[in-house]
Amino acid sequence: MRGLVASLQELEDQLKAGGGAKKIDKQHSEGKLTARERVAQLIDPGALFLEIGLLVAYDRYDGQAPAAGVITGISHIEGRPAVIVANDATVKAGAWWPETIHKILRAQEIAMRNRLPIVYLVDSAGVNLPYQDGIFPGQYGAARRRAARRRSRGPSLPSPDWGRPGP
Repeated sequence: MRGLVASLQELEDQLKAGGGAKKIDKQHSEGKLTARERVAQLIDPGALFLEIGLLVAYDRYDGQAPAAGVITGISHIEGRPAVIVANDATVKAGAWWPETIHKILRAQEIAMRNRLPIVYLVDSAGVNLPYQDGIFPGQYGAARRRAARRRSRGPSLPSPDWGRPGP
C-alpha cells in the first residue's frame, strides 16, 4: 500500500510540474509567474487549495497534456470560498485540449451549484488546433453560455489576462 501511495505522490508531483523545468524557467525568464505560483499568491495565506482534476489527460497525448493544461480548484480568497481556473502556460502555451473544456465546465458547475464566485487566471494560446474538433462546437459554447448566465446572476467573474508583460 505504501508503494502505491508513493507512486501516486510521484505522479502528482510530476503533473504539478506542468510542462517541466525548462518551460517553468522560460516563464520566469519572461518575467511571468507560473499558474501554480499565481494561484498560491491569489489564495489566502495558509489556505488549502483543493485541486479538481489533476489526473485528467495525464495518460493521453504522449504525456504532453498534464492536468489538461489547466488548474482548477477551490480555496479561500479574502476569506471567501471561490473556484479558481488557471491556464498553465507551461503546457503547450496554455492551449486548450479537449479535456480542458471538460475541466472548466466542471469547475463552472461546482461554482454555480454552490453559488461561489469563479476567478479565471488566463494565460492561454487558445485552442490546440490539432485537437479543435474535440472542443468545437458545443463544448466551448457551453462554457461561454454558463459564464454569461453567471454574469447575469452576479457576482462578477474576474478574469485577469497574464499575457506577456508590457515594455
